[in-house]
Amino acid sequence: MKKIILSTLATILIISVSFAQKEKQKNSEPQFKWYTIQEATKLCKTQPKKIFVDVYTDWCGWCSKMSATTFSDSIIKRYMAANFYPVKLNAEQKDTIVFNGNTYVNPDPHSPRSSHQLVVTLLKGQMSYPSFIILNEKLTVLTIIKGYQTSKELEPVLHYFAENAQEKMIYDKYLGSFKSSFK
Repeated sequence: MKKIILSTLATILIISVSFAQKEKQKNSEPQFKWYTIQEATKLCKTQPKKIFVDVYTDWCGWCSKMSATTFSDSIIKRYMAANFYPVKLNAEQKDTIVFNGNTYVNPDPHSPRSSHQLVVTLLKGQMSYPSFIILNEKLTVLTIIKGYQTSKELEPVLHYFAENAQEKMIYDKYLGSFKSSFK
């Protein structure tokens, strides 16, 4: 009987310590949140960071796959939360958006697959989903990335722009010296 009680107490103690360590890890990592473009630009005024914009549509299979894989990866989420304001921007949304002093609308909100003016502007008319836009702290487009990206492919891109390496070297040179967090 003593063995059963001791074994039960030991199990409870191990579970409690394990749970406390997981909670401590969760609390020490930056909180990951997808912002609207309006929220991100407002935050950028008081606490400047680059903005990472995920341009997607509801019907895009690759967009859904990125959300389920790449954007669910803890390494990617942790790095993005620390260095960017991550934004989800539906390319076909119906809402009016005020961005950088200009007002943008969806010109035909009742039509399926009508692209929002802001997305057309940011993507320079090259509509492709998924697409990713990295804006600097002054809301200027630094780059546009098109197509599905794995976590391993996206990680060096995030570092390249977060570290302002684009000001010093071309991406291929940076990539040659980049040390990935992925094994």
